[in-house]
Amino acid sequence: MLQNLKEYQLNYLRVLRSDYKRYIHQIVDFNQKLIGIIGARGVGKTTFLLQHLKENTLPLSKKLYFSADALDIDSLFDIAYKFSKEGGELLIIDEIHKYKNFEIELKKIYDMLELKVIFSGSSALRLDHSKGDLSRRALLYHMQGLSFREFIELKQSIKLPTFTLSEIFENHVGLAYDLGGKFKPFEHFSEYLRQGYYPFYFENKESYLLRLQETINTVIEVDIPSIFPIEYDKIINLKKLIRLVCQSKPFKVNIKELSTKIGISDYQTLYKYLEYLKRGKILTLLRAKTKGDNIFVKPDKIYLANTNLHYSYCDEVEIGTIREVFFMSMFDEKNITLSTKGDFLIDDTYIVEVGGKSKKYNQIKDVPNSFVVSDDIEIGSGNKIPLWLFGFLY
Repeated sequence: MLQNLKEYQLNYLRVLRSDYKRYIHQIVDFNQKLIGIIGARGVGKTTFLLQHLKENTLPLSKKLYFSADALDIDSLFDIAYKFSKEGGELLIIDEIHKYKNFEIELKKIYDMLELKVIFSGSSALRLDHSKGDLSRRALLYHMQGLSFREFIELKQSIKLPTFTLSEIFENHVGLAYDLGGKFKPFEHFSEYLRQGYYPFYFENKESYLLRLQETINTVIEVDIPSIFPIEYDKIINLKKLIRLVCQSKPFKVNIKELSTKIGISDYQTLYKYLEYLKRGKILTLLRAKTKGDNIFVKPDKIYLANTNLHYSYCDEVEIGTIREVFFMSMFDEKNITLSTKGDFLIDDTYIVEVGGKSKKYNQIKDVPNSFVVSDDIEIGSGNKIPLWLFGFLY
């Protein structure tokens, strides 16, 4: 088995084509003993793992990559144990959510072997405390899709900076002016909104939207059922939920109406389905800060998780929704909630109203730390910031 995995590793390295380094290369602490990379299917987790495998200075004999669904693997620990006995030092396991009870195996590897382990898993993955309590051992990183900055770098073969949130709010005029000397934002922004979130766009642009639909169907039909208890004949309800969100501008939640249209009488089941799609990075559920994050508390608004999903799944696209979804997709979901005075509350500090070029400041003019984020402007002024600039947060 171990020899077969080493041969597969060589094949993976031979077909690795991308040398572009995503933002996550800069933030992962590779000195940690157990690292998890969690993210939506298609955002580039496998490429990241193989790039790190290739550039790591250890001899090839001391590092091993394999995917947990590649072979009929009886025991992750047995593979790790044999690899460690042969002098192995770095073990990289892809798609670990496909392996049942992986938490128990990883805990044994962590506690008993002198191996560094990096694993990847679905964004829907949850570390089950009853199966090893990995939360105290593993350092988890959540990998997002391409930012607008990364999209431009890949398309134009140029290097661009990232900015902190405070830098954008405090110095957006200067930042936008400087960036405007390096590229033309509106030459690329609409293309990014349509098909720039997932890196595989650059592999075959013509088939991108079709491949995206196939990717999301795999999340719904394979990944989610492998993690959550949902019967196969109920998967159609998840797809119905996505279609209903597509029809919204954006979706203001009426649980009774939603249950009726889906054909689910049990509200708790409906809340679970919404949570499954959220964890699969297909939906974004937003609640006011005061509601917390209990899954059985009704979300105030429901969006698709990124703008590409709207263009792929929805027959009609509402530009106001697209603007809000782009803005949200550039943030970690922990940092953004609904605001009673504007559209969003960011980091418990900034109130943001998102709109088009003519969006007025009247609604939030008397609110401290409040800003209008506008589409269709290259450079803002005062508390009015161009929407595209938030694509440079990572």
